[in-house]
This record gives sequence, structure tokens and C-alpha cells, in this order.
Amino acid sequence: MLGLPKYVGCLLGGIVMTVYFTAGGLLTSAWVNALQLVLELSVYALLVPVALSRAGGWAGLAAAAPPNPEYWSFWKGGASGIAYLALLAPAFVISPGLLQKVYGARDDRTVRIGVAANAALLLLFAFVPVTLGMVARVLHPDLANHELALPTLLVRDLPPVVGALGLAAVFSTEVNTADAILFMLSTSLSQDLYRGYLKPQATDDEVLRVARLAAVAGGTLGVLLAIVSPSVIGALSIFYTVLGVCLFVPMMAGLYVRRAGTPEAMAAIFGGVAVMLAVHLATGGRGFGIASPALVGLIASVLACTIVLALRRREAAL
Repeated sequence: MLGLPKYVGCLLGGIVMTVYFTAGGLLTSAWVNALQLVLELSVYALLVPVALSRAGGWAGLAAAAPPNPEYWSFWKGGASGIAYLALLAPAFVISPGLLQKVYGARDDRTVRIGVAANAALLLLFAFVPVTLGMVARVLHPDLANHELALPTLLVRDLPPVVGALGLAAVFSTEVNTADAILFMLSTSLSQDLYRGYLKPQATDDEVLRVARLAAVAGGTLGVLLAIVSPSVIGALSIFYTVLGVCLFVPMMAGLYVRRAGTPEAMAAIFGGVAVMLAVHLATGGRGFGIASPALVGLIASVLACTIVLALRRREAAL
């Protein structure tokens, strides 16, 4: 919004997020996330009514809406809808960043309350960016870069104080997501890889050092990826597609399927990713109708896991 190059914004955001997470870890992340939640809910509760009034309310949104009936559909709108559900739902169920925070909770009751409250608040919040995007469409129908819709709305169309608070809430939302990814990377590399395989006798200080190095490396690579990525949606789609196809079936099979083990997990991972990449390359990322590359990859992952499980059971029976 200041007219600075994109890479400057990526560097500033990446440095802030990496420094505070590396210094404080899970405890800092939990406190900062709580502060961010209060900020976001308070700001958006103020921001949405003000933005709607600038666009003429719901009547203004309806008057500027395209003739496509999908524009008001709850289930589908262009590329969004069921395809995004297949992309995002498995990734959120098995996201290491979320699961590791669950395992860091004080007790079972804390987990139940925290997860339920998180789901309810996310469901309510899901309407906010959509509504603000529709307002931006009314006020800036010729906006060249649709990814700048929300910042443009906050800077040009709202009172300075409200717009500044909105920008702070947007930044805090991004930092919230980014520190969850750093937590996933740092703990997986330090606990699962370093202490689990490379040096089982490692001390807590050594594991902490590796975790911090992993966080710095992850933050650096994330900033570089943000700079070269052509769009936010594209980068997120790649991340959630790979995450869901890789981990959803192995984790669900490990929890609920008796005798599912490492061979089934490896078959699910390699089979699902291979098919997902093949479909993505063959169709240019479009998939086959409602069957996106992520959905086809998930189906292939289930089939691969099932086939290997059946073969192993047959061998055991013989």
C-alpha cells in the first residue's frame, strides 16, 4: 500500500514472524495467536458493517452482482466450492501444525473446548472475507490485481483508523498461519528426524537448537517462495494439495484400520502424490470436472493403501 516492491513486504513480514517464533516457540505462538484472535474478531465486527454501508448495503451488492446464479450459491462459485472442500478439509484434519498444538494442550478437556471453539469461530469468520470481496467488487470493478482487493478497500474506502486496524488484522491473520507452519517444520525436523533417527541421545538443548535453526531456515525459504510465487491462491493450493494427499489417508488408516502399517502408509503417500502430479500436469491443474487433482490424488491414495493392505493380509493368511 506504500508503493514499495513486493519483496520488501515479504521480507518485513517474514522477519517479524520468524524472529518472534524462533525466540518463543509454542508458548509465544499460543499467546500471540490468542491476541490475534481477539484483534481479528473485534476489528472485523467493526469493519464489515462500515464496508457494507460504503457499498450501499446488501442492495448495493445485489445490484452489482453478475447474472451468474453461482455468485450467491453457498456450495459453489466458479472454482470454489466442493473442489476447495476436497482440497482443504483433509489438510485441516491432519495438519501437523494443528495436531502438534493439540498434543501440547494441558488435558483432554482443553482439547475438546479449544477445537470446538476454533471450528465455530472459523465458520463465522468464513463469511467475512467473502463479504469484503463482494464489497470491493462493487467499489472497484476494474481492479487489475484481484489479490489486492482487501488492501485496496481498507486503504481507499474506509476511515483511516478503521482501515489501519483492518490492515493490522490482515497481517495478524497471515502471521497466525505462518507460525503454525514454522511450528510444524521445526518440531518435525528436530523431534521426529533429528532425535528420532539421526541422534536419539540428543539433549533437550541440542533439540531446541535444531528446532530454532529449522525455524530460521523455514522462514527464509518461505519468504523466498512468497517473493517468486505469482499468486497467494496458487501457493496455498500447492501446499494444501501436497499436505492432504500425503498425510490424510496414512493418518486415518493408522487410527482406524487394524493392521495398517508402514507399507500401507508409504503406498498411500507415493501412489497419491504420483497420481495427483500426473493429473495436474495432464490437465493443466484443472482436473476432470469436479474431480480436481487433489481429489483424484486422494482417491488414488485410498486405493493404493487398500491394495497393499489386502496383499499383506493375504500373505499373512498363507
